[in-house]
Amino acid sequence: MNVMAKAEKKISSAFIYFFGSFGGILFGYDIGVMTGALPFLQADWHLENAASLVGWITSAVMFGAIFGGALAGQLSDKFGRRKMILMSAIVFMVFSVLSGVSPDMGEASAYYLIIVRMLLGLAVGAASALVPAYMSEMAPAKARGRLSGLNQTMIVSGMLLSYVVDFLLKDLPGEWAWRLMLGLAAVPALILFLGVLRLPESPRFLLRKGDEAQARKVLSYIRKNPAEIDQELASIKETAKEERQANQKTSWSTLFNGKYRYLVIAGVGVAAFQQFQGANAIFYYIPLIVQKATGQAASSNLMWPIVQGVILVVGSLVYMWIADKFNRRTLLMVGGAVMGLSFILPVVINWMMPNMNPMTIVVFLCIYVAFYSFTWAPLTWVLVGEIFPLAIRGRASGLASSFNWIGSWLVGLIFPIMTASMPQEAVFAIFGIICILGVIFVKTCVPETRGHTLEEIEEQGTNHGRVKASNPEN
Repeated sequence: MNVMAKAEKKISSAFIYFFGSFGGILFGYDIGVMTGALPFLQADWHLENAASLVGWITSAVMFGAIFGGALAGQLSDKFGRRKMILMSAIVFMVFSVLSGVSPDMGEASAYYLIIVRMLLGLAVGAASALVPAYMSEMAPAKARGRLSGLNQTMIVSGMLLSYVVDFLLKDLPGEWAWRLMLGLAAVPALILFLGVLRLPESPRFLLRKGDEAQARKVLSYIRKNPAEIDQELASIKETAKEERQANQKTSWSTLFNGKYRYLVIAGVGVAAFQQFQGANAIFYYIPLIVQKATGQAASSNLMWPIVQGVILVVGSLVYMWIADKFNRRTLLMVGGAVMGLSFILPVVINWMMPNMNPMTIVVFLCIYVAFYSFTWAPLTWVLVGEIFPLAIRGRASGLASSFNWIGSWLVGLIFPIMTASMPQEAVFAIFGIICILGVIFVKTCVPETRGHTLEEIEEQGTNHGRVKASNPEN
């Protein structure tokens, strides 16, 4: 027992934060890998004119993630964040390999791959819900934005990794290229599994289960000041005591009672807007977007995803630098406004200058990606991780993740269909309008959370609910 205790004490805070956020690599890799695999898959299975089938193959992971996020969020309240992250890594490994060995059975191959990628999506959705919750519960309030932003850095690093892998494998025979691209996703999943084996459980989860001694030990790994540990434990215990005194049984309906409704709508709304703004249309289909704009074959445009990936990684690092220097709401509103204009301006320019260079839209897409990378991309997951009260955090994080994936799935599914029936500029203009609506939503419905403890954020939401109850006309 003493040997185990000594081994546990060797776990550094850097190790905890690195592998606590490493699940984002899986999330990012599978977002990005189909970008390069799709042109080869289309050629190998003769799907060039099957827009709906291409949409389903691309979006199948997101469809599975809708359910994976909700299921993992609920189970993590019962079994813990750490155990569910381990389970997600196993599921990801298995179905990544099965994707790479898809049998060649004509049209049936596409349906096999769709089903396998849906099951793979369970793990991707679980990671998207569990990692922000785990990181927010481990990080101190003053650094929570920056440390939770590690999740976004991992996500975009996973995307960039997949783009580079796609580029390096593009000269292989078509069938081998896309199979290796999809199958190699099992490698980061294995690394995650091995790393998380040494991670401790979240102190808030441990305390909720009555294990104060272990919760204190975990906090000692990541908090240097004993007084800070005592204060944080006392704050968490007080919140848990109030919940027990109320004899509250958490259910899905609990999320929308007067006490929690405001914070749940804010968190879920931001998560949904992030995807309906159209970012993943760029990430999934940028080679096809460039092909439609220039006429060049999509398989020869695999450098563009790398450009987008580099912008995303640099943006995530910029975010970590500014995360705790600017209010969350300010960054979301500024980012959303520029993103909306980046989608709408090409339509205006094309209307005023019919002979506009077709690559102009790609330039504006790069501007969109740059602002998305240090505003909506990381802040969505920071807010999801910190805005929900402890009593509902697992369920609410899962619900937010599911709405996020519903948006991602729909964008991935309908974008090739929309671009087949209308100009690309018009499609992006629709996304631009949604970006502006997102800015309005943040302005009117989202509270500021920077610098507040999780318990202070919960109190803020509770007070808002009381005000609404006493002033129903508001």
